[in-house]
Amino acid sequence: MNSGPSCRFCHAPLTHVMCDLGSSPLANSYPTPADANRGERHYPLRALVCSRCLLVQLESYETPEAIFSDYPYFSSISSSWLDHARRYCEMMIRRFGFDDESQIVEIASNDGYLLRNFLEAGMHVLGIEPAANVAREAWRNHRIPSLIRFFNIETAQEIVARGRSADLMIGNNVLAHVPDINGFVAGTRIALKPDGVATFEFPHLMKLIEGNQFDTIYHEHFSYLSLMAVELIFARHGLVLFDVEEIPTHGGSLRIFVTHQGSADGARTPTGRVGALKERETTFGLDQPEAYEAFGERVNAAKRSILGFLMNAQESGQSVVAYGAAAKGVTLLNFCGAGNDLIDYAVDKSPHKQNRLVPGTGIPIHEPARIFETRPDYLLILPWNLSDEIRDEMAGIRDWNGRFVVPIPTATVLD
Repeated sequence: MNSGPSCRFCHAPLTHVMCDLGSSPLANSYPTPADANRGERHYPLRALVCSRCLLVQLESYETPEAIFSDYPYFSSISSSWLDHARRYCEMMIRRFGFDDESQIVEIASNDGYLLRNFLEAGMHVLGIEPAANVAREAWRNHRIPSLIRFFNIETAQEIVARGRSADLMIGNNVLAHVPDINGFVAGTRIALKPDGVATFEFPHLMKLIEGNQFDTIYHEHFSYLSLMAVELIFARHGLVLFDVEEIPTHGGSLRIFVTHQGSADGARTPTGRVGALKERETTFGLDQPEAYEAFGERVNAAKRSILGFLMNAQESGQSVVAYGAAAKGVTLLNFCGAGNDLIDYAVDKSPHKQNRLVPGTGIPIHEPARIFETRPDYLLILPWNLSDEIRDEMAGIRDWNGRFVVPIPTATVLD
């Protein structure tokens, strides 16, 4: 009998390793100095690929309850993400004709950053959010009601029982976060009206590999998704992908459009974009395990590049500060072994992270104003997907010839 890990979708044995990032703490478990002195738990961080269905995934070491029930990430922190949400709302209303009788349900609704746009347009909204602390912010700031639940079959049945079946279901950056991906997609089918539409956004596996984005691998991301794998998962549960968009968020993401099988008509007529993107994935090699296995050496090369930059800066007497104590930064710094010996401190706009430490590194987190007090030589942008926004906000570092650095795909000093 096989005693190793098995695929969370098709249950085949997992024998292929895409990359091994060693051990790392949970990415959003920001300890206080006192907590860190008592020791932090580290877990293996190894991405495996199923040879049968080609779903890339992590083994589960902690429950979703341990990871998400009290969550330090608030979506409203990022102005570019707020703009993204507003544009999405406008596009969906225009394309599908949602109106004041429509029910909009968002899974992992966070602090209401997206649903508030639909509420302001006069629609009925409901958030599903397991983190009580951020769900309270959605009600306090925007009067958005939330079920404080993880989304699964039981939650979907509760939504239906409350008479809140969805004309539109939304799941942005949540599909990759669920260990029970079958229960999640089955719940979508239950909660979606017969002629309803669901959209999901998630980082695109092809972009992750192409851009060497290994730092987007962390324990709360249980799956890493290609279009071909996602289409297979939804089809098993009676849902069809009728359109896909490639969007720039998180280093390159997909937005898929889903409806019940047999209900695609009018605005839900299948487009040619699904087939075209699947062909590109095949050309890239995502239908063969070998394409995944070549990723590991590129990851190791990036590690050498990042450490080389940090060590050269230290030897030259130049100071480095990290901007953004993002989850991807936790993976990157722990994999590289870069702690407070190489990085003076980190800053983050979220008060929920300030006066804590970057997990596993001993690096203290302060508010961004500290940068202008200490005037570092380099600002290492850990959430590199927001580098344009951050460079605009922190342009003042040029007053003392401070320079920006991004770590992905390799360490690069920006002009």
